Amino acid sequence: MIKSIITGVGHYVPERVVTNFDLAKVMDTNDEWIQERTGIVERRHIEPNSKISSTDLGVKAAKNALEDAGITAQDIDFILFATLSPDYYFPGNGVLVQRELGCKTIGAMDIRNQCSGFVYAMSTADAFIRAGVYKNILVIGAEVHSFGLDMSDEGRGVSVIFGDGAGAVIVSASEEEGRGILSTNLHSEGEYAEELAVTFPGTKTGWSDEILKEDHKITNKEIYPYMNGNYVFKHAVTRFPESIMEALAAANKTPDDVDLFIPHQANLRISQFVQKQLGFPDEKVYNNIMRYGNTTAASIPIALSEAKKDGKIKKGDLVLMTAFGAGFTWGSVLLNW
Repeated sequence: MIKSIITGVGHYVPERVVTNFDLAKVMDTNDEWIQERTGIVERRHIEPNSKISSTDLGVKAAKNALEDAGITAQDIDFILFATLSPDYYFPGNGVLVQRELGCKTIGAMDIRNQCSGFVYAMSTADAFIRAGVYKNILVIGAEVHSFGLDMSDEGRGVSVIFGDGAGAVIVSASEEEGRGILSTNLHSEGEYAEELAVTFPGTKTGWSDEILKEDHKITNKEIYPYMNGNYVFKHAVTRFPESIMEALAAANKTPDDVDLFIPHQANLRISQFVQKQLGFPDEKVYNNIMRYGNTTAASIPIALSEAKKDGKIKKGDLVLMTAFGAGFTWGSVLLNW
């Protein structure tokens, strides 16, 4: 029976470290306030005006994953790229990765599910692998948030949270016993779409004559992310456990069976709340939001790559990955490493 296994992981983050103290120099905030509400101490941002893109970060992460898997770009037969910060409005980042890596004329698809993008991409990769369509799929989650954050007092509630970075995995077909993806689940609730959103540009807002006038000044509310933080927190701590228990039940597992839980790094307080609800001990939960902030689609693969590098995952371990974010969308992936 063909199953999907992760054969390689890799990540890349910009060298520039931006601490809470750095942010306090440009907006009315402080280290204590940020840590208390998010758990974040620092994050990585690209150098200002460097024009480094999410594709650039994704390619670096992908090369590390390919090296870890012991294969080349010529062995990849499909690309899935999850991001909310693409290089262009169109085309998508997947084809840019295909170009940069020198892959064959393989298919490439972008997934625009923001914080849950990597989980959606993994579920998609698993379906393709199990169907026998592809053998080696490159899955990337990459973000450059810093180019589009409101670094003012007005935007501080959102801007202190997000960082730049990329993570990648190679998902391969295998018949090896004791390994592979056991279950996935994906959900959405569009009723709350505007509670966490960037609404411009888009056909809903449009490029109106008013906006295109030379003397029109586009406002921060039009172009920067909006987040109803309390609302997001309330829904996240409900949907996380639901998705987790659904994934475990589908594989006849319990929370006690989990060897490592890697939550989307949205907010350390969310992760801690869910951890307590499900009774996961500290040694079974991997968090790195304190170092990188919320890197959206990149957060889980970055954490997965770090966890492997740190020796926290061994062959056969039951690994659980869960995400919740804009849309609202959420889901989980459960696998035997």
